Amino acid sequence: MKFSFKNDYSEGCHPNILQALLSSNYDQQAGYGEDQYSLEAKDLIRQKIKNPQSEIYFVSGGTQANLIVISSVLRPYQCAISASTGHILNNETGAIEATGHKILSVEKEDGKLTPADIIPILESHKNVPHQVMPKLVYISNSTELGTIYTFNELKNLSVFCKENNLYLFMDGARMGHGLTAETSDLNLEQVAELTDIFYLGGTKNGALIGEAIVINNKELKQDFAFNVKQKGALLAKGRLLGIQFLELMKNELYFELAKQANQQAMKMKNAMKERGIQFLADTHTNQIFPVLSNDLIEKLSEKFEFYVWKKVDDKSSAIRLITSWNTSDEPVNEFIKIIKDEL
Repeated sequence: MKFSFKNDYSEGCHPNILQALLSSNYDQQAGYGEDQYSLEAKDLIRQKIKNPQSEIYFVSGGTQANLIVISSVLRPYQCAISASTGHILNNETGAIEATGHKILSVEKEDGKLTPADIIPILESHKNVPHQVMPKLVYISNSTELGTIYTFNELKNLSVFCKENNLYLFMDGARMGHGLTAETSDLNLEQVAELTDIFYLGGTKNGALIGEAIVINNKELKQDFAFNVKQKGALLAKGRLLGIQFLELMKNELYFELAKQANQQAMKMKNAMKERGIQFLADTHTNQIFPVLSNDLIEKLSEKFEFYVWKKVDDKSSAIRLITSWNTSDEPVNEFIKIIKDEL
């Protein structure tokens, strides 16, 4: 059986979560997120971001989180701004557009937005009221290319958004991986300070399912719960999500799992760099995009699953390799051995 480097959610969940689900199975709890586990998990998150006023909602997945956030905070005539690589633009089947909101995209090789990227959009959307109103800036950390925002980059973007009356929303499907990258100087508390709203991804970091939406901007809190319910995200058995995040937030498990995934990816990256292999982007998270010959890709495909991400030329392509919280040394070492044997 081939080992999969296709994604970071091929496995089930961390054993701590399974044990917690089992041991609490017969407890009678309130529904719809009012169970003791969800309440405790929310308190833990508030403690970690040092913001007791933040509102938190647990939902089942990343696309659902993005859909609920954007459709909730935007008025019908307002739109979102995203890098061309953004998940909402390419991998959500037009979920945002289906709610009536346009997405304005910016071509970015590294997947990150800067104030300079947004200025032209604001300048070209001044024909009021004949054009949509840019209102929300959507970013990801880590991005779809595994790149991350530095503290100064996020701070500059945050200041710019405030000056231009824009909401800043961070997709955190791989938040743990972004914050624990060896080159990251950003932490969770700073993310909470600099964004209006973000979410912590559990699905791609050791949970069965689940994302935690964190609302920091007071004006976005009002009536948010109605949109969660209307979009089918308010689970009667909300304990399923609360228990998972309670375990992930305990003893820094969330960040330990992400760091483990990053370290395994970096082992492969460093081994390939030693062989002169180039990458689409210089990443330090659990996603890497090496450019390999098509012959070598075919050889690796005999033992591993991964996505061929982008054709570079007639003889080579970039592939995407993703490690997870449960990626062990064995497949990583075997992958490295093939690279060393072939090059």
